[in-house]
Amino acid sequence: MVDRVGCVVIGAGVVGLACARALAIAGHDVIVLERADIIGTETSSRNSEVIHAGIYYAKDSNKARLCLKGRNMMYDFCESHGVNHKRCGKLIVATDAAQLEQLESIRRQAEINHVNDLTYVSADEVREMEPNVTCTGALLSPSTGLVDSHGLMLAYQGDAEEHGAMVAFNAPVESGKVTKDGIILRVGGDSPMEIICDHLVNATGLYAQPISRSITGIPADTIPGQFFARGVYFTLGGGKPPFTRLIYPMPDPLGGLGVHVTIDLGGQVKFGPDVEWIDSVDYTVDPNRGEKFYESIRKYWPSLPDGALQPGYAGVRPKIHPKGSHATDFMIQGQDKHGVKGLVNLYGIESPGLTSSLAIAEDVAQMLPV
Repeated sequence: MVDRVGCVVIGAGVVGLACARALAIAGHDVIVLERADIIGTETSSRNSEVIHAGIYYAKDSNKARLCLKGRNMMYDFCESHGVNHKRCGKLIVATDAAQLEQLESIRRQAEINHVNDLTYVSADEVREMEPNVTCTGALLSPSTGLVDSHGLMLAYQGDAEEHGAMVAFNAPVESGKVTKDGIILRVGGDSPMEIICDHLVNATGLYAQPISRSITGIPADTIPGQFFARGVYFTLGGGKPPFTRLIYPMPDPLGGLGVHVTIDLGGQVKFGPDVEWIDSVDYTVDPNRGEKFYESIRKYWPSLPDGALQPGYAGVRPKIHPKGSHATDFMIQGQDKHGVKGLVNLYGIESPGLTSSLAIAEDVAQMLPV
């Protein structure tokens, strides 16, 4: 016998839980299927925990739209739900004359994206704000902040469950089939079962493409390529943090926002991530990568002591474009793209996915009316 469910969300990361919350609040009967035994074990817990302002993204892209909207929604949500966060601001620093022109380009892009609160600060002003930073000038983004990502996910889960959603752990989706009556999913794990659902949200991040390929009836030509970029973090030894704000260099042309510094809500100073294209999901941190970190960091913090950095952790970005190509947008794919009624596939949800999570969830809920 196949059990029937109104809506299934695959993946209990930050985006999957946000989607489950939005769908449950909208009146859907929701089950979240998660292959791990806890929430948010991969991309959602292996990032900088930054609430991004929405500065860098291409005009009219999903990333630009959803980051700006999601940022505002997240600050409101954290305030109303008691999630630990801090609107600490960040400095985007130029370290030579040529990069000053890049700052102006970044400021213009921010204004195109309706981020209108960036201000230019001189090298002397930066020195007053952050005495350990050496630069030729910077942009101050007061809307950038930090959030406790685990606390955020717990709050999303709590809201979803209060509205009737259920999270099933140790429940990997093994395969599925699109039928005229709904989408059938075969679920393994501790309690193998088959379920049929009217609505399905594939929010599995690094595994979104394999999940789609495992479901018969999803056209193969609608499933994008799959690529991985690992970013490692190094931490700073004990003592008082050298900065009070986030410090960002110029964006990395290979992807990402450069080896930046964050001070998490517990006071731990973290540097990263860098960018390394890899063939499969691998969270190994090579201590030797720290050598390039020293070089990058000393461009804006010349007094970084030798031996101060320790290997931290790694995250992997779910990319839908290969190394060397232009960065692509979030792909939020509904029936108009793949032809399957009731299905939403989320591909390439990397940074700023955490910041955008509530806004992504709102889009998904609008695509799947009760």
